[in-house]
Amino acid sequence: MDKVFIRGLEVLTTIGVYEWEKGIRQKLRFDLEMGFDNRPAAATDDIKLALDYADISNRICEHVSGKVVELVETMAEQVATLVLADERVQWVRVTLTKPGAVPNAEGVGVEILRHRTPVASTN
Repeated sequence: MDKVFIRGLEVLTTIGVYEWEKGIRQKLRFDLEMGFDNRPAAATDDIKLALDYADISNRICEHVSGKVVELVETMAEQVATLVLADERVQWVRVTLTKPGAVPNAEGVGVEILRHRTPVASTN
């Protein structure tokens, strides 16, 4: 399986468990890897057969900037679900970093890997 990636996607949002965080916007940084078969797009040089990383980036930015959540875990799950809404994506790895959240650390966060759940046969 091929991999399409987006690295360093930064979005401002309201996120955090502390009261002072609920009144400010903070930066989140996303790195994504998506399992996608690039062969059809490569064989035809047709953008319609490729995974449109610009569209995915825009949808993530719109979603994240419009949400208010407490946990980075919640946001990572929401982004994974958004990416897997494209049925051609077989899996997604979301690394979400919250820069400056902990003193003396560049950032903290989570990394999750989610696979498309096969649909059970009705036979």
